Amino acid sequence: MPLVTVNLGERSYDIHIEAGCLSQAASLLSTLTFKKAVVLSNTTVAPLYLSQLKDALTATELTCIEIPDGEQYKTLAQYESIMTTLLSSHVSRDTLLIALGGGVVGDLCGFVAATYQRGIPFVQIPTTLLSQVDSSVGGKTAVNHPLGKNMIGAFYQPAAVIIDPQTLRTLPPREFAAGMAEVIKYGIIYDAEFFGWLEDNVSTLKQQDPATLATAIQRCCQIKADIVAQDEREGGIRALLNLGHTFGHAIEAQQGYGNWLHGEAVAAGIILACKTAEHELNFTVSETRRVAALLNAFELPTAGPDDMSYDDYMRHMSHDKKVLDSKIRFILPTSIGAAIVTSDVQQDTLTAVLTHR
Repeated sequence: MPLVTVNLGERSYDIHIEAGCLSQAASLLSTLTFKKAVVLSNTTVAPLYLSQLKDALTATELTCIEIPDGEQYKTLAQYESIMTTLLSSHVSRDTLLIALGGGVVGDLCGFVAATYQRGIPFVQIPTTLLSQVDSSVGGKTAVNHPLGKNMIGAFYQPAAVIIDPQTLRTLPPREFAAGMAEVIKYGIIYDAEFFGWLEDNVSTLKQQDPATLATAIQRCCQIKADIVAQDEREGGIRALLNLGHTFGHAIEAQQGYGNWLHGEAVAAGIILACKTAEHELNFTVSETRRVAALLNAFELPTAGPDDMSYDDYMRHMSHDKKVLDSKIRFILPTSIGAAIVTSDVQQDTLTAVLTHR
């Protein structure tokens, strides 16, 4: 079974990646000590995969909390509701929390795990492409606030990650495409060879060929594991993983969480970052076109909403958690395969990029 390890000393953990591995959950979690588990899932995923997980964990007393499906439910109100359920059920520290779902479920479950009785163990079982290649790995947990995405949260690492690419068979095409935005991001910021491989494998990826998908997921997880091992709390290189997110989070907040999927907003944000890099760095127009072509191949947006103004972007970006010393930090590609973090973007550049001039 392909295995990626996130090396964080005593908090290191493994990412298991294999088609059908959900049914092997008991053996994959055998190094953890727990007799009870609470699964956090949503009303879409639980009917599809909860019974399979229960069948795998027959020796475990398992209960489930289901939440509504959608980014608009990644809120403090939902967090409080989950906490109330755990407290009412007298859940103790020897209980394992399991996130079974996409990024919303994983982020919420992680934040609950980080804060319930000051921390209990949790495991990620991501069921969307976006969560499999990005949000389930690295320990970022959070809820959204109307003034900003992921502004309330904690760094809290899972005890393990189990990735079964077979769960992607039930993923709506729009959600699969949104996940590809994060996959493409890794090639832009870190691995030009991987970016080229993605260009060469568009058709097999769109067909969800199991071997091709597993290769893509494993490479993304390895890149993220390498980065997180160097910079767990985003003091340096980890910020590169936010390519497209500064602009993308502004789009999500302005349009209303859930109306633009996270990956769709990131895709548009990536192009805005590329165009900013054309002005500020040596990123070329042809490289931007190459990035746009790959995003377009997966039917992802390559421009922000028509009804968003410069002021709309700036209002939301000024509240972004990446703001430092009152300066917005931007992740900009220097070439396909490399990127930098900078706060020195000229006002004229932002005006030109965000007003499409």
